[in-house]
Amino acid sequence: MESVKEGDKVKVHYKGTLDDGAVFDESTERGPLEFTVGEHKVIPGFEEAVLGMKEGETKVETIPSDQAYGPRRDEMLLKVARSQLPEGMEPEVGQPLQVTTQEGQPVPVRIAEIDEENVTLDANHPLAGKDLTFELKLVEIAS
Repeated sequence: MESVKEGDKVKVHYKGTLDDGAVFDESTERGPLEFTVGEHKVIPGFEEAVLGMKEGETKVETIPSDQAYGPRRDEMLLKVARSQLPEGMEPEVGQPLQVTTQEGQPVPVRIAEIDEENVTLDANHPLAGKDLTFELKLVEIAS
């Protein structure tokens, strides 16, 4: 039976959990994740975990943060004046927003802290700094 190698298009069902067992994502409701191994469209540790699997095989793999979304970085925190928020907005911790870079690129952020004058925005990925555990099932290999 053929096993996954670089360049293969694969379909994988997965369930992702954090160290405390909380589920952060799973594919069962929307169908398997499809990607080509080696195109770097998924986190590096996920691609690595699928290599060598055979159709129908299942496994559990823990991916360290440096092979997932990387470490949390303090330089990704941005303090802005509340006056820079959209008029009438009542900010809440955890609230998602989108900011635009000087180059015009949209960047998703979350409100991390609020005080009387400022709001701290966090542009880190929500899973940055976390080790991720995936239950994987290789559904199909299409070379």
